[in-house]
Amino acid sequence: MLSTLIVVGTFVLMEGVAWFTHKYIMHGILWTWHRSHHRVHHHALERNDLFALVFSLPSVACIVVGFEIPSISWLKFVGFGILGYGVFYFIFHDVIVHRRIKIPFKAKNKYLKRIINAHYVHHEKHTREGCAAFGFLYAPKKYETSGK
Repeated sequence: MLSTLIVVGTFVLMEGVAWFTHKYIMHGILWTWHRSHHRVHHHALERNDLFALVFSLPSVACIVVGFEIPSISWLKFVGFGILGYGVFYFIFHDVIVHRRIKIPFKAKNKYLKRIINAHYVHHEKHTREGCAAFGFLYAPKKYETSGK
């Protein structure tokens, strides 16, 4: 039961970490990587994809350390929570929103439409300044669409 709470709690916390990182790091000091994601291109990969590698490191480290050191074995569940968030992020962001993997999908769920719309609002700007909606799996009601 505790392990499940740690995984779920970490997953939820990761949305805050992702929001902070997206707003202040990706649109800040590492804009040089993230800029590629705000520009139209026809490449399979973009420099922004380096963030996936960077963000996987804490997950891998927590899982390995949690398995190797029994006294802090709970750390592996933190790693699994981070991993779970990464999987959901990839499915939502890269597959559903940006269609980097082509699958037939049409959002019908009201909440899914809302977070997709929030992400589109974020991409209305092609600069590091002036963007809104920095979350990935959460979006306030103001991003609700009207019947789309």
